[in-house]
Amino acid sequence: SSHLGPFLSPCPPPAATMINARKKILKEKGAAPTALEEEVAKALFDIEVAPSSDIKADVRDICISSAQEVEAKNRSAIVIHFPYRVWKTVRKIHGRLIRELEKK
Repeated sequence: SSHLGPFLSPCPPPAATMINARKKILKEKGAAPTALEEEVAKALFDIEVAPSSDIKADVRDICISSAQEVEAKNRSAIVIHFPYRVWKTVRKIHGRLIRELEKK
């Protein structure tokens, strides 16, 4: 076992990242997330674990209920639905969260 100090930890393997990202999706019982929802969840998880992110503490409390791609004026956008109980947090950081997600 390697000793990396109290604040350093090795990067999780990709499988662990997907499992942790999966916790960011809150679906009805038995409903499987779409590939797009998994991609959005992974992007949220990446923001949460990024050392440079100033919103990572707030992103830790956020999960999504669904995501869908919509076409608008020859461009496509992703509409992300959040559960009501996290909406207050989402509103607080929503400008910065959009900018971070657009980078992904």
